[in-house]
Amino acid sequence: MKVEAVVVRDRVETVMEAVEAETGHVGVTVVEAVGHGREKGITHEYRGRVFESRFLPKAHLTFVVRDEIAEEVIAAVVDAARTGHVNGDGICWMSPVYAVTHNRTGQRLEERERV
Repeated sequence: MKVEAVVVRDRVETVMEAVEAETGHVGVTVVEAVGHGREKGITHEYRGRVFESRFLPKAHLTFVVRDEIAEEVIAAVVDAARTGHVNGDGICWMSPVYAVTHNRTGQRLEERERV
């Protein structure tokens, strides 16, 4: 399964540590992203002028995990990504992936994890 999450940038390390602690899974890809949900950006005031930022800084995390731990990964991500604010904490989802192959060895993920 592929578990993906969009989280507040400040929570990236916390999320990665939570996933490892809860599931033992350590592989992740992190891409800087911008976007907005219901909050539709934020307003800044600088030197007496008001600026609106439509997009907020986020991070897009991608985990490719065994099907058996996908729900645990989601639970760890959602719990660790929660900031306590009214909105803007991001989202998390999973989707099936097929033929995951390691570039270095050419082995399929299923073969490698059986060893």
